[in-house]
Amino acid sequence: MSEVKVYMREGCHLCDQALAVIERVRARHGFALELIDIESDDALMLAYLERIPVVAVDGQERFQFFVDEPGLIRALGIVSAP
Repeated sequence: MSEVKVYMREGCHLCDQALAVIERVRARHGFALELIDIESDDALMLAYLERIPVVAVDGQERFQFFVDEPGLIRALGIVSAP
């Protein structure tokens, strides 16, 4: 099962928009989801503050600022039935 990590912070409207796309895909195709509050750690704040949300799929950063639904589906390796 794939794992998606979202680096975000409270009150971030881009984070909310990205999470809506992720949850829409997750409702159709199950995968593990971890939400990481960058405000919980100074190193995370330094690494991600200027580009949140950052979305990693199976350990590889795939998106920042916005999540493209077809791109997320491809990153998860989901193949549509013919």
